[in-house]
Amino acid sequence: MRRTILNLEESKIREVANAGLGRSDVLAFWFGESDEVTPDFIRQAAIDSLQRGETFYAHNLGLPELRESIAQAMTQKHTAPEGLEPIQAQRIAVTAGGVNALMLAVQALVDAGDEVVAVTPVWPNLTAHAVIMGAKLRTVALTAQRHKSAAGNAGAWTLDLPKLLSQITAHTKLLIVNAPNNPTGWTLSREEQSAILQHCRTTGTWILADEVYENLYYEPTHNDCAPSFLDLAAPEDRLVVVHSFSKSYLMTGWRLGWLVMPQSMELAMGKLIEFNTSCASVFTQRAGLVALERREEVTPRLVQHLKACRDTLVPALQLLPGVQVASPKGGMYAFFQLPGHTDSLETAKRLVSEAGLGLAPGSAFAPESSAWLRWCFASKDLARLTDGVGRLERWLKIQSQT
Repeated sequence: MRRTILNLEESKIREVANAGLGRSDVLAFWFGESDEVTPDFIRQAAIDSLQRGETFYAHNLGLPELRESIAQAMTQKHTAPEGLEPIQAQRIAVTAGGVNALMLAVQALVDAGDEVVAVTPVWPNLTAHAVIMGAKLRTVALTAQRHKSAAGNAGAWTLDLPKLLSQITAHTKLLIVNAPNNPTGWTLSREEQSAILQHCRTTGTWILADEVYENLYYEPTHNDCAPSFLDLAAPEDRLVVVHSFSKSYLMTGWRLGWLVMPQSMELAMGKLIEFNTSCASVFTQRAGLVALERREEVTPRLVQHLKACRDTLVPALQLLPGVQVASPKGGMYAFFQLPGHTDSLETAKRLVSEAGLGLAPGSAFAPESSAWLRWCFASKDLARLTDGVGRLERWLKIQSQT
């Protein structure tokens, strides 16, 4: 077996979760998903498809009607106000989940030995894909604000844009950026996106933008989502944007996603999908089609609820002595640091065993966040969040007395 594969790091999130899975006394907030099931009408669409006998292969790039529906939805969000060209269905590839879309993009763009730059902390799969392909990976770290300002944003993560641009040269094949960011909640501004896009045009660098959390955004915007590179890019820019049905449509287990790419990649991407998964299953695509058609019944309500979750959890954490946490602009995570606890993996394991609280260790996302913890606040019941903070508070008090 390839040494690169043998040397891949196991998921630290799974390592913590495995210590608490099956325990009814543990409040679990470690995985990045809501505990709310997929809406009935989406599930019914899959059931109806199976009842019709749609159990055969589909087109590599996805059902034509789903590709068209995705293209229309993306056009509605990202081109109409600015007068850019509509996003055509030929630019859409339906994939077996967002992570599959990310892997396909890296496979399509990166050769062994190519230089790849990634902004971290970030979900580890994004950097692992480049490593698997044999790329030379370099990371540019976001910076956590350590002190409270007038805006009260101690714990917020920010990008040193000049530093990032200085690391992207003509030798850089691919830039990987995830915003809104998992785990920090950091989001690129329109000005930052413009500067990055213009710079990468100059260097000839591809941009792989993971924008799966774009709809889970809590700041006011004209299109109810986070800033996207698609708002600025021309159709044939070296840009691939990854999306998923998982977060915005409560469909994590369905494994259905898509990517937006230059139309010139369409034929090659179809071939690449053939050699990976052949296609996404038809019944999941039927569910995705209904999810898009009735998205106004799902996503706005979900975002409103997640905002309530955020606004319940974060202020409660901020009241705990010494805790550094900022209210995220997007995503579904509170990313925070506990006073005196610098080994997040050890801390997360202790919280499971000693407090019945399941969180993700920051060391899973990057070395610079090894002292931080991630709390997924996508909970149907706000009382679970309050209960979790209470458990953390009691545990911290015990630690301060020992």
